[in-house]
Amino acid sequence: MLNVAVIGLGWWGRIIVDLLASSEKLRVVQVADVSPLAESFATERGIRFSTGFDEVLKDPNVQGVVLCTPHSQHTRQIVEAARAGKHVFCEKPLSMTRADVLEAVAAVESAGVALAVGHEKRFEPPILEVMRLVKAGALGTPLQVEANFSQDKFLALDSSNWRLSGKEAPAGPMTATGIHLLDLAVGVFGEADTVHVSVKQLGSPLTNGDTLAALVTFKRGGHALISAILATPFAGRFAVYGSAGWAEVRDKTHPEAPEGWTLTTCLRGEPAKSVDIAPAPAVLHNLEAFADAATGQAPYPVPREQMIANVSALEAIFRSALSGGIEKVEG
Repeated sequence: MLNVAVIGLGWWGRIIVDLLASSEKLRVVQVADVSPLAESFATERGIRFSTGFDEVLKDPNVQGVVLCTPHSQHTRQIVEAARAGKHVFCEKPLSMTRADVLEAVAAVESAGVALAVGHEKRFEPPILEVMRLVKAGALGTPLQVEANFSQDKFLALDSSNWRLSGKEAPAGPMTATGIHLLDLAVGVFGEADTVHVSVKQLGSPLTNGDTLAALVTFKRGGHALISAILATPFAGRFAVYGSAGWAEVRDKTHPEAPEGWTLTTCLRGEPAKSVDIAPAPAVLHNLEAFADAATGQAPYPVPREQMIANVSALEAIFRSALSGGIEKVEG
């Protein structure tokens, strides 16, 4: 068992604490939040509570941290945790700029600790199958990714919530949901080359923008068309189109409480085939893959160069959302 501390007890942090109660690979031994009001949550679950990150890092019983904190804090916390010899699981986005993600990765590599990121969609069974088809060449040359991840959960948040701020979410829905789709596109194509983004406030009080459309091009060729909306009921779709066929995954429900997926594949000369895939705890599988990496059981399956590529493209998306033009991705 890997002993971890969960940092940040907002909506998602509390979900992770309760999810890990069923894990056979991770044990939550401490939680931390800047608000003392979160202490009652820890008390109810019999978990040690702290209001300071430094206190967590000094605890020899804590082997790793799970960061569910505001995005702009991630890099500093990753670096501090690595220097303290703690393994790091960080919710997305890993960092907000290419310079920051390079600093974070350098810190964990210098310390020899594991680094994982909260892109649970990579661990969904149908996504794993699509990536297998891509890698095996069954779809031919990958040509284009089309993807949508929309939800309306944020409409219930107070307007002061950090997830809605220009500092933490400078391109509206991008850091909430679009980042997952960008990550999958990087998994298909590798490093991005350019981005062109439009963010608008169209159907909600979310002044930072509720509707995003992005076109991403990649150095090895191919496009990704990404849609992310915070003002419509849940929709989740990921499709890869190749020169020999295509594959599409449709989510039945939000990943917070999965009810399964529909996977449709179509290879040239054959009819399209659809199968329903049973629900699976992708968030837990991601966390347990982190535990395996931290304990030396298996490498973490998301390469660090793809973590860097994702954040590099994200930074360019932030610039494009401001400029309204095509922005080059650094790296």
